[in-house]
Amino acid sequence: MDISLFTNPKEPQFSYTFFCPNNNGDHVALDMHSKNNQQLPQHSHTSTSRSSAESAGGVAAEHTADPYGDAAGDKWASNLLKECARAISDKDSSKIHHLLWMLNELASPYGDCNQKLASYFLQALFCKATESGQRCYKTLTAVTEKNHSFDSARKLILQFQEVSPWTTFGHVASNGAILEALEGETKLHIIDISNTLCTQWPTLLEALATRNDETPHLKLTVVVTETLVRSVMKEIGQRMAKFARLMGVPFEFNAISGLNHIAELTKETLGVKDDEAVAVNCIGAMRRVAIDERELVIQMFHSLGPKIVTIVEEEADFTSSKYDFVWCFEECLRFYTLYFEMLQESFPMTSNERLTLERECSRNIVRVLACEEDENYEEECERRERGRQWSEKFMANNFSPSGFSDDVVDDVKALLKRYKAGWALVTLPQQQGADNNSTNNDNHHENAGIYLTWKEEPVVWASAWKP
Repeated sequence: MDISLFTNPKEPQFSYTFFCPNNNGDHVALDMHSKNNQQLPQHSHTSTSRSSAESAGGVAAEHTADPYGDAAGDKWASNLLKECARAISDKDSSKIHHLLWMLNELASPYGDCNQKLASYFLQALFCKATESGQRCYKTLTAVTEKNHSFDSARKLILQFQEVSPWTTFGHVASNGAILEALEGETKLHIIDISNTLCTQWPTLLEALATRNDETPHLKLTVVVTETLVRSVMKEIGQRMAKFARLMGVPFEFNAISGLNHIAELTKETLGVKDDEAVAVNCIGAMRRVAIDERELVIQMFHSLGPKIVTIVEEEADFTSSKYDFVWCFEECLRFYTLYFEMLQESFPMTSNERLTLERECSRNIVRVLACEEDENYEEECERRERGRQWSEKFMANNFSPSGFSDDVVDDVKALLKRYKAGWALVTLPQQQGADNNSTNNDNHHENAGIYLTWKEEPVVWASAWKP
């Protein structure tokens, strides 16, 4: 989105207009004003896609002192953004205004990685400063929903999977653990609590079709937790059924949507039968559960009597720092800097797919940094936790880490060889025969799961659990 500032930076109030490009290339304007809603004399200024070096050498070099770091260096966006976050935390209105104006001069969603980060985090900082996060988030969501379709979403997911293992890492690890846990069973029931448009399951169907023993019956129940996915589930189910017939796998597809809380799920609502071997697959959905409901969801998983539960989450902590804005901001910036740098190296600079993936982050950034969660707000939480934190929750609720076999680890390593250099798998040694209630097992949670790393930084965590 282009961010335009309509104000003289010396004035005490300010007004921004955010332009949200949709998938058709049109722009939807979202006007934002300071809380007192006083209109100022306006002149139009639109951020350009100047190089960060040129921009930093001009505006930032002129206005920036030592506290902001080297404006012309590699981290100028990070330095300015962090300083602005601190100013907002300190309620320093003069400094807030100055830094927002500077960031607006430098930011562009079409520039380099620094300019993109400045653009998307500027929006969240402005919303935080003006307490307009809820309104901005709803507008961004409405724009996304208007242009959402199965074909465009599927194309984007598949193209992302072609250039990055960010999502396929979890698919391969989870599928391997599920197939091994359900080996020899004749009636399989996979409960999929994810928003991956079922892109994970064709490879699992192929594996079932080539099993040496009798091909089992597979029931796939998809629990829809994201509003955008609901409208396309019917078409997804039809395509999955068609592919299963092609593979010769007896198949049943069910979709459950409209739930207020995942913890409300039961065996009855999911259609779980006594003669079925159940697996629960949860990719990127736990972070959307309200923080105080997460252990209830884990207890619900346990009540289903699953053979295996697979969990995949991005490696970041937006939860411990929930009430410390600066800490939360810095962790959010750290995580999305890694993500944007990964996209920069995975896609061409002019890639529409890259721009769309970056634009999707803008909603999440606003949601985490600028939306108050103590209100009755019915949207996804987006509060990520690290693998260590999830592990603690699962073991506190009578789950034990299952671990990944050497075969599964080898499959994941083979997957990573398909991509550019920089990706790696980090495996942690499993403690065999550990007792979750043992006083000597305080650090056992550190050994649960495997990590996908990007340039030695962990970015995605995958794990498998048994009750």
